[in-house]
Amino acid sequence: MSLRPACLGGLLVALLAACQSQPARSPNEIGSSPPPQQEPTPAAAVERARAHTELAASYLHIGRLAVALQEADEALKADPKYVPAHNLLGVVYMELKEDVKAKASFERALKIEPNDSDANNSYGLFLCDRKKERESIRYFQTALKNPLYATAHDANVNAGICSRRAGDEVGALQFFERALVVRPDDPRALVNLAQIHYARRQVNLAKNYLNRFTQSSQKADAATLWLGARIENALGDRAAVMSYGKQLKDRFPAAPETQLFIDGRFE
Repeated sequence: MSLRPACLGGLLVALLAACQSQPARSPNEIGSSPPPQQEPTPAAAVERARAHTELAASYLHIGRLAVALQEADEALKADPKYVPAHNLLGVVYMELKEDVKAKASFERALKIEPNDSDANNSYGLFLCDRKKERESIRYFQTALKNPLYATAHDANVNAGICSRRAGDEVGALQFFERALVVRPDDPRALVNLAQIHYARRQVNLAKNYLNRFTQSSQKADAATLWLGARIENALGDRAAVMSYGKQLKDRFPAAPETQLFIDGRFE
């Protein structure tokens, strides 16, 4: 299961929140204050970095990666120690598949602030997508140590998906359930829990989570519709099975899941 594109949306929300909440550092933290008539004050520099990082996140959101890079670079010219800019730069490079640069950007962010939740979440995502699932978990856990982390549900879901990839189903369940404590309608957590419980033959639980997903107004993809058909088949509800099958045929006629339904290969 991929962590994107839904996860990228979560990262963008986190990045924008981080930009808006990042406090200005005192002059002692960034060096002696220059004469105000020659250079901007430290607070002004942080504000410029914040503004450019917000612009970079907006351009990343609409897929204009080159402009996002430019804006992130401008942010770091204003304040080389602005953690959200390093983090965002890493996310852009991650999207561009420039792994060396992405890794360097995340590591710079974490060198400046090792406990930054957003940078830890982003780096965990990067590692997990590069098949270093077990290594990624500790970064998600560090992100979640902050009780005020605004997008904790996103880090929990990321950690759950990566735990599943690493073969740790028990850990995955715990992360997904924690995500739902923060956001009860999180679609990725609900679908993953439905999948896990269906695999365990706990079909009523699986149906409960899938019903909650449906109520969240999130559009189901072919894999989720196929899961619904298999759950209802296990429960013996033929009408519900056919309803899922109709949606598969109408919306995803060429999907492998649709062919499996047509062939009656529910197991």
